[in-house]
Amino acid sequence: MAVSHDHRFESRLVWTGAAKGPAVDYATYSRDCRVDIAGRPSIAMSSAPAFRGDPARHDPEGLLVASLSACHFLSYIALCVRNGIQVITYEDEAVGVMSRVEKTFRFTEVLLKPRVTIAAGGDPDKARALHENAHRDCFIANSVNFPVRHEPAITVAATV
Repeated sequence: MAVSHDHRFESRLVWTGAAKGPAVDYATYSRDCRVDIAGRPSIAMSSAPAFRGDPARHDPEGLLVASLSACHFLSYIALCVRNGIQVITYEDEAVGVMSRVEKTFRFTEVLLKPRVTIAAGGDPDKARALHENAHRDCFIANSVNFPVRHEPAITVAATV
């Protein structure tokens, strides 16, 4: 029996802003929507505030940056486990830049700034190098058409 190497991801979007009235004026129609993924909590979304969206809701641009950050983290932590690096803490301050390019807006880069603490006695050079491998393995970074850079900082926990 052949094993499929394809994976499907499905979601459903509902324009919840329709309850506020039809979209007839660009300046005033509601950008509110909801994304449903089976078996998971719904995500209340809107456009980014720069595009007249609700600042209290998630927007596609922020979620794209978050997806890149999370994918890098998940790839990195798996590589650390496989390579004997014990990760104690991991935080990332990711920043995406969207610019007007050829009459349209598009992402021009995302910078990940992971801050990682590894267990005492761990190899910080190896931990830093694994970020390169994580970048190579990240499914989302491999799917976008703009650079995803990373500037990791590695700290070794003090010996107790």
